[in-house]
Amino acid sequence: MKQRSTVRHMTSNRNSELWKELPWKKFRKILFRLQCRLWKAMRARDNKRVKNLQKLILKSRSARLLAIRQVTQLNIGAKTAGIDGKVALSFKERLELDQLLKAEVYKWKHQKLRKVPIPKKDGTKRILKIPTISDRAWQCLIKYAIEPAHEATFHERSYGFRPGRSTHDCQKIIQNNLASNKNGINKRILELDIEKCFDRIHHGSIMCRVIAPRLIKAGLWRCLKSGTEIEFPEQGTPQGGVISPLLANIALNGIEKIHPSVRYADDMVCFIKPGENPNHVLLEIEKFLKARGLRIKVSKTKLVDSTEGFNFLGWHFYVQSNGKFRSVPSKENFQKFRQKVKTIVNNSNYGALIKAIKLAPVVRGWRNYHRYCKMDGSKFSLWFMNKRANRVFRKESKVNREKAKELCKKAFPAVPYKENAFVSVKGDASPFDGNVIYWSERNSKYYDGVTAKTLKKQNHSCSHCGLRFNDEEKVHLHHINGNHNDWKQENLLAVHQSCHQYIHMGKGK
Repeated sequence: MKQRSTVRHMTSNRNSELWKELPWKKFRKILFRLQCRLWKAMRARDNKRVKNLQKLILKSRSARLLAIRQVTQLNIGAKTAGIDGKVALSFKERLELDQLLKAEVYKWKHQKLRKVPIPKKDGTKRILKIPTISDRAWQCLIKYAIEPAHEATFHERSYGFRPGRSTHDCQKIIQNNLASNKNGINKRILELDIEKCFDRIHHGSIMCRVIAPRLIKAGLWRCLKSGTEIEFPEQGTPQGGVISPLLANIALNGIEKIHPSVRYADDMVCFIKPGENPNHVLLEIEKFLKARGLRIKVSKTKLVDSTEGFNFLGWHFYVQSNGKFRSVPSKENFQKFRQKVKTIVNNSNYGALIKAIKLAPVVRGWRNYHRYCKMDGSKFSLWFMNKRANRVFRKESKVNREKAKELCKKAFPAVPYKENAFVSVKGDASPFDGNVIYWSERNSKYYDGVTAKTLKKQNHSCSHCGLRFNDEEKVHLHHINGNHNDWKQENLLAVHQSCHQYIHMGKGK
């Protein structure tokens, strides 16, 4: 029995070593090169070459292994179980999945989905349908093969769930349309929300627009059917799937052409000039959505004056009486953030130092998101929260005034802000266009403080693998001496999230 256990342990170690020592840098370069070629072929409308390149990606071992790594190591929901109950795959299972994907990629059969109810703001619940890890890996592989082709055709004012684009691009487009030199004070805003977009989108409307070989489409069709409800057998794309946001974008692409607007996933705002008829715009949008099995959510659709203001993506946008455009954190967004801070500060299980450490990323993340808003004044500078935390720190830890101030400085880190200074992405540019310098420098702007300084020092490249930060993988800071309290510049290296994992494993690039 002991001998069998030893053999099992040795086999496990061997699989672990095999996985860690794979040439990940080479894999990334191969996949990126294929995706760039695919994007350029689609821009040239060379359909035959597009299909051939998509098949080449699906055959690529690099793409398969990167897809498996993405869903097992890097995704936020990597430890989320599907219907089979698996929250993780061993190294042996990952290598076995690679062989399974190689053999079955065109004949893949999806398992059923695990349903998880998620509460919504209005008190109702939406059902998150989660595929198994192996199904998520298949979806990720298919995404690698079809996303670059569609990125070459997507409208430039579509920003949600797309590589290289963010909510800040939407913020900038709104500012450009409501600025004083664009007569923003006289415009009206048509706010739109698509009712149950992911649950009601018609399968046929997706499949007729997907750019892919016939066998890939057949696999996607089976993928969609695995998550349907009995009463809606022809509708819905599972919200917990890796590929679902891309499929929704494929179906909704083109809605932006109806009228000057900006769309983030299924949320949209249209800019109505004086003399334009909003009902005509609404009618055209309804017609567009009806062809896809969708409709507008009436309760969330309204027409407002720019001076009255509106909420979108966590911000409140409005035009002052003097014609100047403003954006600030929305009331709901601020209250939600305030509640998070309150929960940490009032938690009696933590000491002052632990509270400061837990508060820092929450505060930094919120401030970083709103860094292009009007953030002065006591409310958004968090002056009152800081004072409250100071009193709690002094009372609970019995520290002196100076020590409490020091802890507050740690808990409420400063993030520089500059109103409306964000530079929106260039037109229909894409990370698959091959301009790695532009995209690595652009992605670095989403970071602040020591991370931003380290990225600039390293010329926006990973210190471990040497590749530029031109994709969506997170940037991590590695502490050279292992002391996570030592934030001196010479002790920090900016690395990919995956590279950081391998540094601590002591293996591979």
